[in-house]
Amino acid sequence: MMVLPTRSRMIAAIAFALCCMPLPAAATTVSASFMITLTVQKVCSVTAGAGSLIALGTQPATAVNVLGQNTISVTCTKTTPYFVGLSPSNNATTGSGTLAGTGTNTDTILYKLSSTAGPSGTVWGNTATSTTVGNGVAGTGSGAAQTLTVYVTVPAMNYTPDNYSDTVTVNVNY
Repeated sequence: MMVLPTRSRMIAAIAFALCCMPLPAAATTVSASFMITLTVQKVCSVTAGAGSLIALGTQPATAVNVLGQNTISVTCTKTTPYFVGLSPSNNATTGSGTLAGTGTNTDTILYKLSSTAGPSGTVWGNTATSTTVGNGVAGTGSGAAQTLTVYVTVPAMNYTPDNYSDTVTVNVNY
């Protein structure tokens, strides 16, 4: 048996320790994935009310084709198609309504709603659905408010002196 000098024995011991020592485990990564989902619903809103009042003023009994206009505002989510109908209180779908007097006055004044100006403007009625424009007005949402102008024509004024009014409901179908 051969005896190594002390220095050589130390080097041999270190070499033996390094070669026979267990190595640390290599770092590993495991992964998995998950999804995030979101559904954006289509939605629309409409603004009318006092700000949309169409005041036709005071007219003489001889007046014809009294015209007025104002705006409504429709806001729908981006790319949502919508169809707007106007329904006078008489529930006519043809865009023709009646202004009623006050008290015992039974006179009613006929008027026509339209989407374009003038006595021969395009009728704006209430046959629109969620899939067709009918005699309404069509639009596509942008996410921002879109202004639509409503025109009204009163063809004749020979009625009992009084204050006349009607309420029109705006229906947004989408």
